[in-house]
Amino acid sequence: MHESRSANVICFGEALWDVLPSMRSVGGAPLNVAYHLRKLGVRAWPMSGVGNDPLGEELKSQIEEWGLPSDLICSVADRETGRSLVTVLEGEPNFEVLKDVAWDYIDVPENWPVECQPADALVFGSLAQRSARNRAVLDAMFVAMPTALKILDVNLRAAYDDHEQIWALARAADLVKLNDKELQILLQRTATRANAEVCVRSFQRQAGCETVCVTMGAQGAGLLRCNEWHWVDAVPVKVRDTVGAGDSFLAGLIYGLLITQEDATATLRRSAALASFVASSDGATPDYDIGEFVAHSG
Repeated sequence: MHESRSANVICFGEALWDVLPSMRSVGGAPLNVAYHLRKLGVRAWPMSGVGNDPLGEELKSQIEEWGLPSDLICSVADRETGRSLVTVLEGEPNFEVLKDVAWDYIDVPENWPVECQPADALVFGSLAQRSARNRAVLDAMFVAMPTALKILDVNLRAAYDDHEQIWALARAADLVKLNDKELQILLQRTATRANAEVCVRSFQRQAGCETVCVTMGAQGAGLLRCNEWHWVDAVPVKVRDTVGAGDSFLAGLIYGLLITQEDATATLRRSAALASFVASSDGATPDYDIGEFVAHSG
């Protein structure tokens, strides 16, 4: 286990409840990323909004129980805490994300915590940019944190797929992470294991970002970094559900590139191992210790 070098990673975006047929759990891609970064020993700061309601209080309590700070979680008086209705078919999740909720109104705290300055990285998802308020706040954070590594987690949801906006976010990012389906939609061409490198290089040229990572489920994942292509096969597991697997992969990627600064292939292997572990568990944020993770990444 490497030391975290006291790195600070701000995870900006939706914090909500994933409501599945058999359970309810805290979710939202940026919050899931923060959870797994915390498990890996990184100082992660979720930044979102919750309502002044019982679900909001419970969500903040859960965040704090995970050992994550809630300093950047604002309370929104006139909006309810977000929920996402999740159905899982053959291991693949489908999300119905409720509209106009608290995380659409993320605000910057009056007193920014000294402990999270400076920010080493800023993770932001595309879904939270559905609101003009969040887009303005994120733009302001780009200006205020010029040295932070800007990481875009593409998270397409049919009702909010503004491709022009996602391309603009990609052009502002240093690193973009997306899955094969999202890559296909944005490029408007089929993306397979055979042509993954070609597709990712095409995406990089259009976005102008330094690093692009694509996950392709059971096939594996690829990373284009410093103009070099790296690929690893997925770790085979019995999949229970894939909710949050991509978020845990991104946490592993950030951990490897920012913290341990391992070579790209080692980072991919570690990230794929963590994603496989999560896919073999229930929910996006299964409890585990670092020993379990090391066992899966060895």
